Amino acid sequence: MATEFELNGQPVTVDIENDTPLLWALRDDLDLTGTKYGCGIGMCGACTVLVNGRAIRSCITPVEAVSGASITTIEGLHPDGQHPLQKAWVETQTPQCGYCQSGQIMQAAAMLKDFPEPTDAQINQAMGGNLCRCMAYVRIREAIKLAAQEMKEARSTKEQETGAATNE
Repeated sequence: MATEFELNGQPVTVDIENDTPLLWALRDDLDLTGTKYGCGIGMCGACTVLVNGRAIRSCITPVEAVSGASITTIEGLHPDGQHPLQKAWVETQTPQCGYCQSGQIMQAAAMLKDFPEPTDAQINQAMGGNLCRCMAYVRIREAIKLAAQEMKEARSTKEQETGAATNE
C-alpha cells in the first residue's frame, strides 16, 4: 500500500504494508539510518523523530499513521548539521557511544519549541523518556541549555534587525 508524506521537506511515497513501523520505512526504504532502533517498544527514545513538529517513537508508529504528515529526522534537522542542538552536542562533547543521540536531539528539538528557555526540571521532564546507556544526562542537559541560549540570541538578533528595518 502506498503512503505519502513529507520527509525533511521533500514529498515521498513508500509502497509498503500500512502497519510497517515508520522506523523501518525510514531506514530500509528511504535509506535514512540516523534514526536508530533501540528497544522496539517505544520505551528508549533512540528512534525519536518529529511528526508535525512533535516527538514520536518511530518504532511503534505505523507508517499509515503519518500519511500526509510532515516528518523530520536527524538528517533533516539541518542540512549541514548546524542546528543549535547539533552544534551544542559537539561543543559540549555530549555523546559517549552516540547511539541514542539522534533520538535525544530530536526530543530536545521538540521540547525547545514548548520551552525555549527550559529549566532543569523542564528538561528532565521532557527528556525523561529518552534513555542513555552511557549516562550522559548531565552533558545532554548542558547541551540543551547551550542550544537554548544560542536560539535565544538568534531570536533577539532577528527582532533587532526587524525592528531596525521597520523604523527606517
